[in-house]
Amino acid sequence: MIPVRSFAGRTVAVFGLGRSGLASIDALIAGGARVIAWDDSEAPRETALARGVDLQDLRSVDFSAVDALLLSPGVPLTHPEPHWTVRRALEHDVPIIGDTELLVRELKGRATLVAITGTNGKSTTTMLIGHLLEACGFDVRLGGNIGTPVLTLDIPIESSVYVVEFSSYQIDLTPSLAPEVALLLNIAPDHLDRHGTLENYAAVKARIFSQQGSADTAVVGDDDDLSRAIASGLGRCCRISGDHKVDEGMFVEDHKVFIADTSGTRQIADLNGIPTLRGKHNGQNAAAAIAAVLSLGVREKQLQDALSSFGGLAHRMEEVGRVGEVLFVNDSKATNSDAAACALSSFEHIFWIAGGQAKSGGIQNLKEFFPKIEKAYLIGDAAGQFADTLEGDAVVEQCGTLERAVAAAAHDAEAYDGEAVVLLSPACASFDQFANFEIRGEAFRQAVHAVPGVEKS
Repeated sequence: MIPVRSFAGRTVAVFGLGRSGLASIDALIAGGARVIAWDDSEAPRETALARGVDLQDLRSVDFSAVDALLLSPGVPLTHPEPHWTVRRALEHDVPIIGDTELLVRELKGRATLVAITGTNGKSTTTMLIGHLLEACGFDVRLGGNIGTPVLTLDIPIESSVYVVEFSSYQIDLTPSLAPEVALLLNIAPDHLDRHGTLENYAAVKARIFSQQGSADTAVVGDDDDLSRAIASGLGRCCRISGDHKVDEGMFVEDHKVFIADTSGTRQIADLNGIPTLRGKHNGQNAAAAIAAVLSLGVREKQLQDALSSFGGLAHRMEEVGRVGEVLFVNDSKATNSDAAACALSSFEHIFWIAGGQAKSGGIQNLKEFFPKIEKAYLIGDAAGQFADTLEGDAVVEQCGTLERAVAAAAHDAEAYDGEAVVLLSPACASFDQFANFEIRGEAFRQAVHAVPGVEKS
């Protein structure tokens, strides 16, 4: 745990008593702050009370005596409307921050921060950066939106590198964010219910660079218009692309990573044969990670071995089993169509399991991949909508549940003459049937492992 000394002797109101909220309370108290806390739900309040947290309904607290409101990233800051705690804080000019702001304050002058954001690929890139640095002998602390509350990480020392995944919500709550290395991978429509418009969402993402100094490193994706516009506004930055050459930066061609600079273009890594970095999207992720670690002192000759040993992430293009020529891939993290496009572009002869709680636009933008789909097995609330979109382009089976979809897809794929993949890449949120994408992915894994003759990966 990192004791937070920046609020020693002052009062912090904490709203949201999940894992990051409780970790923040512990860190603030360890640093000498007075903490009062609340949550709209009874169960988290009971958990906090059992830990000795000072619970006070923030509706009745005198906010003129509060020095900061520490807000859970899941609580609306602006859209669809500010949460009632936000309104109370604004009425009293109380700063509204998140646990990542506390981390940034504690790291200043004490350790290096690498901050990663983007609509898709940020967890893989975060893990890959951490893996590359560790493989090359760096002292690495990894957390943030990837699942580990940042204040539960070890206390910083001068040589530490903190590799932190930032969601747009967390950037919104980190006004002092000034990472030594900042990465923006891509921007696609997502979380518009929380940001109002795509332009607002992009503006929040761009703030990851807003306080960097001239000696800091900015890495920006060059594969979508909004990210390119942000890169143009920055001036000096390293552009990265998974599908085309760039004049200055890094790009991927034939799944090999090239660096382009004033001295010319040269290959620095080969991603072929690394199953955890399959697909164009992972080419961009790898290029971004390589750019980040080179800026921190990793040598080019160290890269290939470190890349080859990358184990990948659960629920992101994760190989979970095989029967004969049939590969089973868990891509439960694909909670929108842009993420699903990455998986669909990476395979041929796909027996596709999709559906759940649909995002805006459904799967209309995936039509170019429909010829690859041997059959689609649809589940959850979006099944009817997806069936309408797929009509005439792919054979569809309405399965309802994930378990039935796995059984049907496994049966059909095993009967296919040649290599095939049973791919869970839902293009949907999980909340109609599962609490989160991790639980959905684990259900897929268990269903695959129940298939007769399957070899677990």
